[in-house]
Amino acid sequence: MSHQTGITANEELRNFLAQSKDGSIRLIKIAIENEQLSYAASKEPKHSWESDYDEMVLPLLDDKLPCYILYRLDTKNSMGYEWLFIAWSPDFAPVRQKMLYAATRATMKSEFGGGQIKDELFGTVQSDVTLRGYHKHVQAQLAPAPLTMAEEELLYIKQNEVNAHINVDTKSQTMQGVGFPLTPDAERAVLSFRDGAVNYVQLCLNLEKELIEVAETDNIRVSQLISHVPTESARYHLFNFSHTHEGDSMESVVFIYSMPGYKCSIKERMLYSSCKSPLVSQLASIGIQIEKKLEIDDPTELNEEYIYDEIHPKKNAARRAFDKPKGPAGRGPKRMTRPTE
Repeated sequence: MSHQTGITANEELRNFLAQSKDGSIRLIKIAIENEQLSYAASKEPKHSWESDYDEMVLPLLDDKLPCYILYRLDTKNSMGYEWLFIAWSPDFAPVRQKMLYAATRATMKSEFGGGQIKDELFGTVQSDVTLRGYHKHVQAQLAPAPLTMAEEELLYIKQNEVNAHINVDTKSQTMQGVGFPLTPDAERAVLSFRDGAVNYVQLCLNLEKELIEVAETDNIRVSQLISHVPTESARYHLFNFSHTHEGDSMESVVFIYSMPGYKCSIKERMLYSSCKSPLVSQLASIGIQIEKKLEIDDPTELNEEYIYDEIHPKKNAARRAFDKPKGPAGRGPKRMTRPTE
């Protein structure tokens, strides 16, 4: 696209560009005039490039006319001083001018010499090309590429997995599960639940200390369970569900893992998911037999009917025998034919 306009630098600009690379020039403004890249203005350095930047660049920007600006930095590479190439294309400029400058931008860089251009900056409003705007541009380039939720979780797993490199000179390193221990208060709460003193215990992870703490203990009815489930953070819940099934009174221990979707951080989601199985095993080792394990992201699901159906799933009714479809009407009685002798 840069060669479609056929616009090149005139002789005056080429001579000036060749003489400006010795460090005596801080800024060069280039415009397109009479279908040529032409010299428009220049500035000599006064202080450091950061101190000179806003003072020299901003006054040269026209609100209705695009231009190019070459701004010399104080750093060098193997070819000499490094430069910042600024393409200014204001919002209120004529569309034809915008297209003309956009199509000639590559030509302008090649006329100057791309090897000395360290960075490029494009702006449509002054805040884009101020010193602060340039620093934001640099930070955005250094930032990692955006990831999807699945990619973030995979990256978190890779960063935290333990690799065992075993040879003659190294000690073997075994993989350990993410099993956080219960705090003394949490142990007492779980034992109280086992012994029937309470029918509900809520546990949470202390991510900093890597411990499982007790968040709440209570004696509640199943209708109150919804109000005890946080909507902004993950939790583990133990609930002794008292109910009647086929005429018999029963108690079933339900383990509920509540995770309110993506409201939690990746670290919290990963650790709660990883600690769940070790915690269930730990509860079983102290005598708590879990009848049903549930995972929810919406507390409103936790009503009596839902828990009952999870513990006692309904059996499918016997399938009805296949009925042969009737033939078309009006065919008359069935006739049997005998082969002719």
